[in-house]
Amino acid sequence: MGKKKKPFLGMPAPLGYVPGLGRGATGFTTRSDIGPARDANDPVDDRHAPPGKRTVGDQMKKSQDDDDEDLNDTNYDEFNGYAGSLFSSGPYEKDDEEADAIYAALDKRMDERRKERRELREKEEIEKYRMERPKIQQQFSDLKRKLSEVSEEEWLSIPEVGDARNKRQRNPRYEKLTPVPDSFFSKHLQSGENHTTVDPLQGPFAFPQLGGLNTPYPGSMTPGLMTPGTGDLDMRKIGQARNTLMDMRLSQVSDSVSGQTVVDPKGYLTDLNSMIPTHGGDISDIKKARLLLKSVRETNPHHPPAWIASARLEEVTGKIQRFCVCQIPLFHSAKYCKRIKIHGYYIGRALTVVGFTKNVVIIYLNTRAVNRLLFGLSAQTLLTFSRELTFVPSAALENVSKSVRLWKTAVELEEPEDARIMLSRAVECCPTSVELWLALARLETYENARRVLNKARENIPTDRHIWITAAKLEEANGNTQMVEKIIDRAITSLRANGVEINREQWIQDAEECDKAGSVATCQAVIRAVIGIGIEEEDRKHTWMEDAESCVAHGALECARAIYAHALQVFPSKKSVWLRAAYFEKNHGTRESLEALLQRAVAHCPKAEVLWLMGAKSKWLAEDVPAARSILALAFQANPNSEEIWLAAVKLESENNEYERARRLLAKARSSAPTARVFMKSVKLEWVLGNIEAAQELCTEALKHYEDFPKLWMMRGQIEDQCENTDKAREAYSQGLKKCPHSVALWLLMSHLEERVGQLTRARAILEKARLKNPQSPELWLESVRLEFRAGLKNIASTLMAKALQECPNSGILWAEAVFLEARPQRKTKSVDALKKCEHDPHVLLAVAKLFWSERKITKAREWFLRTVKIEPDLGDAWAFFYKFELQHGTEEQQEEVRKRCENAEPRHGELWCAESKHVLNWQKKTGEILAEVAKKIKNAF
Repeated sequence: MGKKKKPFLGMPAPLGYVPGLGRGATGFTTRSDIGPARDANDPVDDRHAPPGKRTVGDQMKKSQDDDDEDLNDTNYDEFNGYAGSLFSSGPYEKDDEEADAIYAALDKRMDERRKERRELREKEEIEKYRMERPKIQQQFSDLKRKLSEVSEEEWLSIPEVGDARNKRQRNPRYEKLTPVPDSFFSKHLQSGENHTTVDPLQGPFAFPQLGGLNTPYPGSMTPGLMTPGTGDLDMRKIGQARNTLMDMRLSQVSDSVSGQTVVDPKGYLTDLNSMIPTHGGDISDIKKARLLLKSVRETNPHHPPAWIASARLEEVTGKIQRFCVCQIPLFHSAKYCKRIKIHGYYIGRALTVVGFTKNVVIIYLNTRAVNRLLFGLSAQTLLTFSRELTFVPSAALENVSKSVRLWKTAVELEEPEDARIMLSRAVECCPTSVELWLALARLETYENARRVLNKARENIPTDRHIWITAAKLEEANGNTQMVEKIIDRAITSLRANGVEINREQWIQDAEECDKAGSVATCQAVIRAVIGIGIEEEDRKHTWMEDAESCVAHGALECARAIYAHALQVFPSKKSVWLRAAYFEKNHGTRESLEALLQRAVAHCPKAEVLWLMGAKSKWLAEDVPAARSILALAFQANPNSEEIWLAAVKLESENNEYERARRLLAKARSSAPTARVFMKSVKLEWVLGNIEAAQELCTEALKHYEDFPKLWMMRGQIEDQCENTDKAREAYSQGLKKCPHSVALWLLMSHLEERVGQLTRARAILEKARLKNPQSPELWLESVRLEFRAGLKNIASTLMAKALQECPNSGILWAEAVFLEARPQRKTKSVDALKKCEHDPHVLLAVAKLFWSERKITKAREWFLRTVKIEPDLGDAWAFFYKFELQHGTEEQQEEVRKRCENAEPRHGELWCAESKHVLNWQKKTGEILAEVAKKIKNAF
């Protein structure tokens, strides 16, 4: 065979490859002296060259070159930077690029491995920094949220932002002295006074005639009213100002009557005497302010601040009468309250009446405005003013008669008789308001109410509430036969007027009628609209959801009407009959339930559960013959039904008719020989004390049903009761061979070995059971408890950890794990249990017991209620709850728990089943078993 050719032979050499260069070969000359063998462009090999000597000048030159490095942006290279390549003196070739790409990929890969940790660390550092140094926006976030609670008045009363610096720094006159004119000193020199200080109240701008304390405000005096160079008043200027004020006052109080000017001289002189003298500058300012405000009011008469500003201006100038005629908008009714408080009752009444009657935005009147007005009055004037308060909206209606809100406010202030008269006028002014029509119909008699509703229907043909009110009116007066006709006419009329029938809205109206006591109306509405807009295949599902929704909303009659309609449409549906039966059982009476079940078995005779419900209802009512007759009819309809046979046996055995029960069981074994029939036969003989007969029946049953684990368990328990430990062990062993997946059978055998002191054998049995039945929380729980009862708490904790790993969502394991911990760690363990099994009843029960152990009574009661609500079939929860109420509750609370437990009829629970399935307690009722289980609970924790 020939040798295999090397893969690199015949391939082109890499770029820049020189043969022999890597081994130290250098260039040479040929015999013909043709020059070196290497190309001139090949890299020079200086490895064997002698080292050159470096001089001081060379070193200085190199350091100078380093210092003179060009750092300009134009000299920057993206790959090499400013200084160029450090390790390569040749060009950047393909192999360099490939190596750099590999290194870059490695760097990226390494960076990705640390990226998540780095980002998490950066995020934590940022959060820590924000916590230590929060933003201003975060510091004031709570104050910003509180701004939503600020009312309009509080917002308007916020002062403007000003300079908060020290006034003495801004106004130097508080610290510095003001130069006094020479005329002041010359005057006092002539008078011969020797004072060296100046009274600030008797300064150069004070009135010596009035004294320092009577000096008017300095801002109101100008040198124009004073004689230059003195402190005396210029009476001529005051006279001119008085004449100007007189002209203004005459123009205010004058009135044009048939071309003449009428003036009240007494009132004018009185007002003139009460005026404070002002100067010409102030009068001109007031005139300008009046002109500006008048312009604002005329430009936008609906702008409230303009009217308020005008009123304030007139109040400042003392023109109270002028202020009274201002048309202040009503949504600033707080201003009325303020004026009423300040100016007294009569002025307040004038303000109120004028404001309400002349306001162009009167539609903003509401009950809050009236309440504010009443609040603004004092207690002394409240009674007098309340009589005239009704006049306010009534007078306003003269100008704004189309406002529905104003009519409603006016009607609320009237007595019933006056309100009826006012509503008669209101529906004429507002014929499209349904509320006014309905309010009038409520105040009228039956005949008049019918007329009112007919008129309302003519004026508003598209509103359904009028029709529903008419139906309720007929029902209230005993005309129930008219209710159905009115609702049918309503649907037809509304459709004719183009109104879309919204099914959900009509059902809500029916629920309101139900809550108001109008049963016939709500049922008629349900029957009329229940089938609108639903496909045929969706009817059953949709109607059942509607019924459940009505029950949740408390509208039981609506739900009853929906079930009745559904039973008419689906008379042969067993599920619909069952839902209706359970509804009557929970929310109806015994008579209504029995009547419904009688109809149900007539339509569905093969439904065994309906027959059994009827028989049980008669039995609970202590009518045993009627229950027997129902079961006899059930036998005729279902001759080989196991459930009916067993129900008949239970009825006879519960009423102490043991011979009849035996005969029934014998017939059942011959006609319907099932495993449950044999089991009930064995149990009947067992509880009656016939051990031999029970053993014979059990042996016979095991010949036919050897794979039925309950028969093996009963055989082992009977032998254990007779203290035949070996036979009991043999029975359990044979049963486990036939039924290796029966967890209860494994547990019974383990209990037997533990009771006789064979802990090692019991432990081995449980380990073998876990191998046969992996992920079984019951087996793991028993293993943990076995070690705990043996005093090996550490092993129990280890097993619990393994159990939680294999069954992480098991509520019974988490509940047991809570109380395996020490007291300080139980709360933390309960939180973990709730995270894993939030709605598991065992975990909720464990939390309730934990609160109970901490003496937190209220919380413990809440968690007990939550537990029995989630799983009412758990008897242990009811037993612990009852025990809790016996210790911390009242008699009423204890009785309530007992009644709720009897209604729930629980059948599961470790403690509950141990007591209820005991042969000595087979005839005890639910309440008696509850008391027995609670009595055996020594400690809840």
